[in-house]
Amino acid sequence: MTLPRHLSLGEDNALCIEPVPEVESLRFGHRHIDALDIPANGEVVLDRVRGKAIEIDAVIDAGEAREVGLYVLRSPDGAERTRISLFRDSDRWLGISALQIDVSAASLRSDVFARTPETGPLELAAGEHLRLRIFVDRSIIEVFVNGRQCLTLRAYPEREDSHGVSLFARGGPAKLASLDCWQMRSVWPELTEREGR
Repeated sequence: MTLPRHLSLGEDNALCIEPVPEVESLRFGHRHIDALDIPANGEVVLDRVRGKAIEIDAVIDAGEAREVGLYVLRSPDGAERTRISLFRDSDRWLGISALQIDVSAASLRSDVFARTPETGPLELAAGEHLRLRIFVDRSIIEVFVNGRQCLTLRAYPEREDSHGVSLFARGGPAKLASLDCWQMRSVWPELTEREGR
């Protein structure tokens, strides 16, 4: 259910994890978003970025935000959306930051039940930006973060128009440094007619 991964050791002997470079050969339909402000407790819908089979490469300065991230598979009214975010110092006692994929609002279907978010620890160094490489493949969402963490989860939106993307920040403002998005080609010839949708 996951992309092939390249594992290596960093200079500090920490395990590094990235998708293999070959997945970049599936890209087409590139979109770029320049730097923009993400207001505290607000959401910025990216009208030019959408899709159900996409790769997103976003670099975010978390600034003063306690939580910052993106919604993918978002319906125009926000009724369906999957949240990918970093909670900074989310544990009040230990001061641990955590990455999460939350599908609790991902589907309006009556046969889809909510589940707890998929989470993993992720600490940013002082001044380090958050880099999210997000792969959406219909129902599969896979997120690689700063080469040090990876989470995968499934979402089942009901609506055909649940293909939007937005940015958000909670508890303080943040800033998008850059965002690139590509539609992704299928590796299965029988599914090529669904590319870019």
